[in-house]
Amino acid sequence: MGDAVRRVGSPSLAIVLALGLLLAGCTLSPPGPARAGTIDHVVIIVMENKAASRILGADDAPYLNSLAKDHALAANYHAITRPSLPNYIALTSGSTAGITSNCEPKAVSCQADVRTIADEITTSGREWRMYAEGMPGPCLAEDSGRYSVKHNPFMYYPSVTEDRALCADHVVPLSWLDEDLKSARSLPDYVFITPDMCSGTHDCPVRTGDDWLSRQVPKILASPAFTTKNSLLVVTFDEGSRGSNRVAAVFAGPAARKGYISNTRYTHYSLLRTIEDAWGLDPLTENDRNAASMAELLK
Repeated sequence: MGDAVRRVGSPSLAIVLALGLLLAGCTLSPPGPARAGTIDHVVIIVMENKAASRILGADDAPYLNSLAKDHALAANYHAITRPSLPNYIALTSGSTAGITSNCEPKAVSCQADVRTIADEITTSGREWRMYAEGMPGPCLAEDSGRYSVKHNPFMYYPSVTEDRALCADHVVPLSWLDEDLKSARSLPDYVFITPDMCSGTHDCPVRTGDDWLSRQVPKILASPAFTTKNSLLVVTFDEGSRGSNRVAAVFAGPAARKGYISNTRYTHYSLLRTIEDAWGLDPLTENDRNAASMAELLK
């Protein structure tokens, strides 16, 4: 109690200050709450297989480090498991759906027949799109060149793939993004982006992925959806290394706080929970319901 009094001041003084603010027509608003409807667009970019210790402060990741310095960094953010695919499923459905490997969606045992963030977004009247670099055409459920389907979680959801027209319109090549960025109206409310096996740092050096981010992220931040709306860009990694599953997670854009570092422990479920809270969506599972919200990284 004594510590609290020393931080806040005497009770009588606190009451006087509160009354003064009310009389002046002001409202008290704590920093960083996620209020329903305050975020217009969410764009998530997921990179590959690098622990936070390999990225944060690294000389070969200058762009991502500058983005983290200028905006908001979750310095204690963790992937859910290993390998890649279960993390992508967790990010978009609130569970791993029993998937424990990088299996292919054509396998019956690899179907995630669960409710997803895409289902919730559609029900809420919003729009979503998955953009996959290297995918030669919409709704492709198999590897092709540098495109890896294990990094495309929406191809594992029957609610998406069983409706071919819906899938072809919502799971598309990254090359479609430039056209969608031309206006705030044409960019979907929820955007999930995965680079190819090289750009994402899976098969190529960290510098290659950082250079890719330095080309893609500025286009997104300069788009009307970010210059005229209160939108959020998130850059994170699907998983870390065998030694650590702590990964970098950066919030940027007008909805993110500036020059902020959080040491609170978060996970992929926390990111899902934060989007649900911001848009007034019900939690998909107990995992995201019980996850810590990342609202402190928001304005």
